[in-house]
Amino acid sequence: MQFDLLLKGGRLIDPAAGLDAPRDVAIANGRVAAVDADIPADSAAQIVDAGGCIVTPGLVDLHSHVYWGGTSLGVDADRLAAKSGTTTFIDAGSAGAGNFLGFRRHVMERSKVRILAYVNISFAGIFGFSQTVSVGECSDLRLCEPREVVAAAREHRDVVVGVKVRSGKHAGGTSGIAPVDLALEAADQAGLPLMAHIDEPPPGRSEVLPRLRKGDILTHCFRPFPNAPVFASGAVRPDMRLARERGVIFDIGHGMGSFDFAVARAMLEEGLAPDVISSDVHLYCVDGPAFDILVCMSKLLALGMPLIEVLRAATQAPARAIARPNLGTLAVGTVGDVAVLRQRPGRFTFVDAVGASLVADQRLVSEGIVIGGTWWPNEAGDHNETERFVAQASHTHVEVAARHFGHRHD
Repeated sequence: MQFDLLLKGGRLIDPAAGLDAPRDVAIANGRVAAVDADIPADSAAQIVDAGGCIVTPGLVDLHSHVYWGGTSLGVDADRLAAKSGTTTFIDAGSAGAGNFLGFRRHVMERSKVRILAYVNISFAGIFGFSQTVSVGECSDLRLCEPREVVAAAREHRDVVVGVKVRSGKHAGGTSGIAPVDLALEAADQAGLPLMAHIDEPPPGRSEVLPRLRKGDILTHCFRPFPNAPVFASGAVRPDMRLARERGVIFDIGHGMGSFDFAVARAMLEEGLAPDVISSDVHLYCVDGPAFDILVCMSKLLALGMPLIEVLRAATQAPARAIARPNLGTLAVGTVGDVAVLRQRPGRFTFVDAVGASLVADQRLVSEGIVIGGTWWPNEAGDHNETERFVAQASHTHVEVAARHFGHRHD
């Protein structure tokens, strides 16, 4: 056989190639081998019927937390991959220099799906995150050691894509802007971009934004008040426009508390769509309100962002942000990572991080993914999780983890 796998009869949308047309996609030896209007079925060992589906590059989730078992907020990337159309999860600083090797050996190297990572400026990574315990990893500046970050980035250069800092009252306590400055020094020395999280001040957005360089990422770019990117009137704050003009990358990073429908509407109306749509999926939002990247993409669709731009923000744009041109496209010769999606009509209720609802008449769902040339169908079958979502009452970490991973005796 000429090809190992053939995705036949789908609508290929590859924003990086400027392509939106009926196309078949053939995979051989783990790479895209052919893209054509009609590739003979007898040329492939396995056929996947993509009729009625969108065939697009495997989704790249720029902000996730998948150091499961090693950190309190991690979820299992392999459990989410096929359901969410995600072939590359980028962990946003769950691990620091002190525990990055454990993340690599125990999770990354054992995962079927690709995992890359930002290394946290905090030596311990994100270690105190739950509904009942909240200790910001940057609240003690003794943990923020740029020399250790640079050393970790160099040791694990094949999987490290940048440096992560979480600044704000929750993540940094009274440390103010200092963790951002230390992280920027580390990123500069390592020759890597910085991903900067902002939560509630201090520091304020106006302190963080001017420090970010072209190619650095502002995650939680549509977060709610306080530290929102818009005034109460809905007008976009000038520092956000200046950051966009300077080449700072705006990333959604939905998560548990960082995406506001009203803010998103205002930003979109002012022409400031996100560059990247990411989920910030972790143990405390995987059952809502974020769920996964496809739900987050569906929310932006419902807010009026065009389909091709939504797909670009989850394929080409994040691949470019991490300087991995072999990802986020289905050009011949690139890695054979594909998402097969469907626009499902219906009535879907989405909830943002502040509890506001949005009713949509469609959502994106996954039929399955191709990773390195291997077809991985979505066997979950249930796409009604958003309808069942209710904000959880406070539970211990053990209870939340058991709900997601199962009890010891299961």
